[in-house]
Amino acid sequence: MTVDSARTGTVRYGSPELDALIERIRDGAFERERDGIAPHEQISWIKQSGLGALRVPAEEGGGGATTRELSEVIVRLSHADSNIGHLLRAHFGTVEDLVAAPDSPGRSRWIERIVGGGLFGNGNNELGALHAGDFVKNTTFTPDGEGFRLNGTKYYSTGTLYADYSFVTGVTADGLPATALIPVDRDGVELLDDWDGFGQRLTATGTTRLANVRVEGDEITLPPADLSTVPRWRLGPYYQHHLNLVVAGNVHAVRDDAIALIGGRRRSFTHGSADLPREDPVLQEVIGEIAALAFAAETTVLETADVLDRIGTGPDVDADVHEASLRASQAQVTVDSFGLRAADLLFEVGGASATRQPANLDRHWRNIRTVASHNPVRFKNRAIGELLVNGTALPDNTYF
Repeated sequence: MTVDSARTGTVRYGSPELDALIERIRDGAFERERDGIAPHEQISWIKQSGLGALRVPAEEGGGGATTRELSEVIVRLSHADSNIGHLLRAHFGTVEDLVAAPDSPGRSRWIERIVGGGLFGNGNNELGALHAGDFVKNTTFTPDGEGFRLNGTKYYSTGTLYADYSFVTGVTADGLPATALIPVDRDGVELLDDWDGFGQRLTATGTTRLANVRVEGDEITLPPADLSTVPRWRLGPYYQHHLNLVVAGNVHAVRDDAIALIGGRRRSFTHGSADLPREDPVLQEVIGEIAALAFAAETTVLETADVLDRIGTGPDVDADVHEASLRASQAQVTVDSFGLRAADLLFEVGGASATRQPANLDRHWRNIRTVASHNPVRFKNRAIGELLVNGTALPDNTYF
């Protein structure tokens, strides 16, 4: 696949170019959400900017950002447009895997594509599996000469409609797990924009159908004969962490809308504490609480990012990954609560008129609730409790 030829270089963390890009994305986000306009143009800006290579080392042509720096950017993107912050999750998760991989011709080829503006989507989830997150897949890789043929159906393919490549999982004829990175415009790949959730409506979290898709031998990764030799890596906690970043960005957007709402209102209640809502100390208190929740949410997720940054720098990678998983899980428990509380408080500021559909203020609760539903907090709390009481290790998969 040929990615965007209008690449303008790799945008860097903290640069004026990055600030300008995020502001361009923010402009029109309200209307896109209200009117159901998919952000294809905004994704093209991201490809042109090289933002997708932010975590690629600078010596390989990327932005050289730390996990914390990338996390700050995802919070800001989600603040500007919740859908865009979310739909990049599969891309940045795949980049983490490739950046951490040992040097090889295949790794170099994919890094070059990322630096060239290529984006990854998600072809992992299936409805037929017994458990979400296990390796029991109905998608099959069947040998075909020096390559394979890929058949199956994937659901919740967040971001794939906007992507150039998809990370696809399945099983071989022997039932062993296999993964591949394939172009989404290859014959036999069908992308459906059929996501019908009440939130995150523009993330293209739809269906991917794979019908006899050709997979070249160098596009597939097969497991070693001894699966115990596969090291734990950071993708489990990273994927949860990215969702937490999206929620944190959403809370900032709630704060902005609450301030604008109370500042623009002229009508108060006869039993209110001031003639103008913006002078009402009760409403000011609500604004203060929402702002505190936004601060706490971002502070929490960035502390988790610092833990993720430490993975691989010490002698015990497995312990580092487990600690990051604990931090990301505890962050979800708190950040989801902060987000839903803030989205609810928004209506304490606006009253009944804030519920009118043209105001579109319900989008924050819908979006936060949708992101928070990916990995239910109840299961997180139980696993954390079992760890603390009985010393049982946390689940080791990308759904926790």
